Amino acid sequence: MRDTLLIALFAFLGAVAAGLLGAVALWLLRRRSLIASLTVVAAVAVTAMLAGTLAVAWAMFLSSHDLWVVTTVVAMAAVVSLATALLLGRWVVARSRALQLAARSFGDGGSFTAPVGPATAELALLSAELAATSAKLTESRQRERALESSRRELVAWISHDLRTPLAGLRAMAEALEDGVAADPARYLTQIRTEVERLNGMVGDLFELSRIHAGALALTPARVSVYDLVGDALAGVYPLAHEHGVRLVGDRVEPLPVEVDGREMSRVLGNLLVNAIRRTPADGTVMVAAERSPEGVLLSVSDGCGGIPEEDLPRVFDTGWRGTHARTPPAGAGLGLAIVRGIVEAHQGRTTVRNIPGGCRFEVVLPAAAS
Repeated sequence: MRDTLLIALFAFLGAVAAGLLGAVALWLLRRRSLIASLTVVAAVAVTAMLAGTLAVAWAMFLSSHDLWVVTTVVAMAAVVSLATALLLGRWVVARSRALQLAARSFGDGGSFTAPVGPATAELALLSAELAATSAKLTESRQRERALESSRRELVAWISHDLRTPLAGLRAMAEALEDGVAADPARYLTQIRTEVERLNGMVGDLFELSRIHAGALALTPARVSVYDLVGDALAGVYPLAHEHGVRLVGDRVEPLPVEVDGREMSRVLGNLLVNAIRRTPADGTVMVAAERSPEGVLLSVSDGCGGIPEEDLPRVFDTGWRGTHARTPPAGAGLGLAIVRGIVEAHQGRTTVRNIPGGCRFEVVLPAAAS
């Protein structure tokens, strides 16, 4: 028993000495290739075995022949171990370099394509994460391009819409100043109309900036959609009468919702004004409010004749007004973008689809807790 303990002790001491040397080597080579680290690990295993064997042989006074045999066996094991470590290291490094080259496509604005061939579990997981990140980056680039395009269109359209009323205001002011206005009262009325229009445009821009900055402060309260729809219809009735459009409240159920009444009134007002201005005279704008599996569904249907299918995804984009909406009453193309921003701030969603003779805007809001 005593001999067994001595053998174990000497083998342990030899192995510890080899392990300490290997740890120092790994620390010194920590910034080098993985091949060097794997070689050190294999060398530590063989050296620990050799050191333990030599220590035991010295303690047990083995013959030189026996010691030579043991040393030869350990040396052969060392050669095989080191060769295996080198092969494994070269394969892992090659896979890592292939993954590195594939990842460079991120910086070039391309998409990630995983290297072909087998890989370790860790490299396979890393490759999958890079592929998922690539998809997110691609989506982010597309969204950024769409936003940049919307910003350019918004600046161009607002510049166009501001230039026309400002030129008119300047001309009317000069006519009044020079005393050549045939009907000063009519000029003053027109000036007030243009100023109110400009004020509305500035208000829309301010509201949109608050939405994009995440500074839209909501004051939710429990209200009935029946009251919201009724107030919105009353507010746009003069405009509908002026355009000869009929307003119809169809299936407006008294469902409770937790919303900011002022902001949701603006949502319904924007949708109704947009529908009235694009519905021909003697047409009908229909409002509905009903329960849906996702909450409460508010919808506004008009008689605009429909929206081209390729334009439907852009309807709620900032500044988008379509190809036929360049007339002054169309505004700056911010109304529907404001609608989407307010609804999403209420954890809802907005959609639009074509129906026979027109289109239908839908707003889904979470139902109030009972």
